[in-house]
Parts: sequence; structure tokens; C-alpha cells
Amino acid sequence: MNFLSLFFWLVCAGCEFGATSRMYAHGFAGARFFPATLSTDDPFVSDELSLPTVSTIRTPDDGGTRETDISMDISKRITPEFAIEIGDTFTALNPHDGRAANGFGNLELGGKYQLLKNGEHETIVSIGLGVEVGGTGGRSVGADSFSTWAPGIFFGKGLGDLPNELRFLKPFAITGQLGVAIPTSASTRSVTEDAQTGERDIEVERHPDVLEWGFALEYSLIYLQSQVQDLHLHAPLDRLIPLVEFALETPLNRGEEGQTTGTINPGVIWAGKYFQVGVEAVIPINERTGNNVGVIAQLHFFVDDLFPHSLGRPLFGGNK
Repeated sequence: MNFLSLFFWLVCAGCEFGATSRMYAHGFAGARFFPATLSTDDPFVSDELSLPTVSTIRTPDDGGTRETDISMDISKRITPEFAIEIGDTFTALNPHDGRAANGFGNLELGGKYQLLKNGEHETIVSIGLGVEVGGTGGRSVGADSFSTWAPGIFFGKGLGDLPNELRFLKPFAITGQLGVAIPTSASTRSVTEDAQTGERDIEVERHPDVLEWGFALEYSLIYLQSQVQDLHLHAPLDRLIPLVEFALETPLNRGEEGQTTGTINPGVIWAGKYFQVGVEAVIPINERTGNNVGVIAQLHFFVDDLFPHSLGRPLFGGNK
């Protein structure tokens, strides 16, 4: 926790560099700025870099295991509406019973295409396809030997088109995702042999298709100040976006139907011109997920705003 507090303090020390009187075009639909969310996937296509995203939580595995993940994700636009994505995660496992382990997870690749962007109604809709490349990560940290494909749809909707009588609800926005993770292997078998008796024990682990769903409810003080009413908030409050994320998974078949797991993540994002920083609590929704509260923090760079004429522009089809 001390590390995460130091991380947040160091980033906020750069707020004067990142702040500006107006935001650029990254993550916008009309006047609505959609931040990059920490626990669910955001709906917009852009050039961006999350480095790092750090999370830690105690899971119920092996009598209680402290799992700490440090990940990197980068997205690059090929055209203004299509981007490719790549990411990887370093995981450290410290179980209460057993030996500690650490290593990289499987490489994650993806593509996202923006179907709709409506400025008047502050709406974005995209479709995407991700793949976790099996066998590219360490087995000691649970990386699968098989690949998993994950098609999905992503959306964002701001409430800025509400009537003025409800003007203080206008800063609200919701983003969300809905997809299915489809493993290329229905099950895997592992064989262990007793050193004394020579008896073999065969264990079969099933890999169901999983519905991946979630959403984020946000209240943008940036939007409140610029589009609804100037409350003369001072830095850093004037660029905060409080939010609550719900990240959930529900197996669909192979004997595990309906065993939903997931977390509820309340937190806050500070967004500037060139980067944003966010921190959230990670609260399990049930005992299958865990019994302990964790934390996640992220430093996220807007590459298309940092380098609009070079690294941050699409390879084909214009600048924005």
C-alpha cells in the first residue's frame, strides 16, 4: 500500500505539466471525455500506453496467496477507426502454504474497430477481438498451454443530452463491455505419480467458455466544470473523475454454468492533457472470488496527444 501511495503522489506531482485549459481529442465523443478505465476495457480506438498497471490482492488459493500483477498494454491505430493492441503481465505469487513463484503470463494480442461515434449524444460503440496466446507464459504462475479467443463489444454513453432540469446528472457516463472468452482446449489432463507406491493420479481440469461482462459508472468533474456549471474547483479536484467499475465473469458450460466471479472497484481517475492516473479498491463480489480487498493503480499515457504528428497518428487515413 505504501508503494501505491508513493506511486500516486509521484504522478500527481506532474499534474501541472499534464493539465491544460482544454482536453485534446483522445477519448472524446462530442464534449464528453471518456477516460481509460482500469478494470474493464474502454470503448474508444486510440494510440495509448498503460505503463504500469499494478494490482495486488490476497486470493483464496493455497491457504491464501498474495498475488501482485504488473502489466503493460499498448494500443496503436492502423486507421482512425481500427487499432491493434498488445500486452503482457508479470505476476508474483506468495502463498501462505508452499513456495513463492513469479513470471510472465501469456502474451495478449487484440484488435478493435470503432463502429459508431456520435458527438451529439456522447456515444461510442466498438467491436474487438482479443487472443491470449497459449504457451507464451510461465506455467508456475498459471499461464495456460492453450490459447483463448475473446470477441466482444464495447460501448460508452454520456448523459449530456439530458434536459437542463437534470443538469447535475449530465456529468454521469457509463462505459461497458460484453464478450465471450473461448478456449481452444475444452480440458487438460495432468498426471502425478506417487514416488513410493508408483500409483498415478490423473486430474482433469475443464475449461468452459466464459461470458466476460462489466461496466463503469463515472461522474466527471471535468464535464461538470466545463459543460454544466463552473464551481471554481482548484487543482487537482477540477480534473477528477470518480467512478465505480464492475468486472465480472460467468462460465457458460462444461459443468460450471452460472458460477460468476468478479470484483467491484470504486476509485478515482485524474486526467490531464498527456496522461491520466487512477487508483481503485478491488472488492470481491463473493467467496468464490475471495474474501480480501485489494488495490489497483495505473499510469496511462495518451500517445496520440503526446506525439500527434509522429507516433500518435494512424498509419493510414489521417491524423485523428
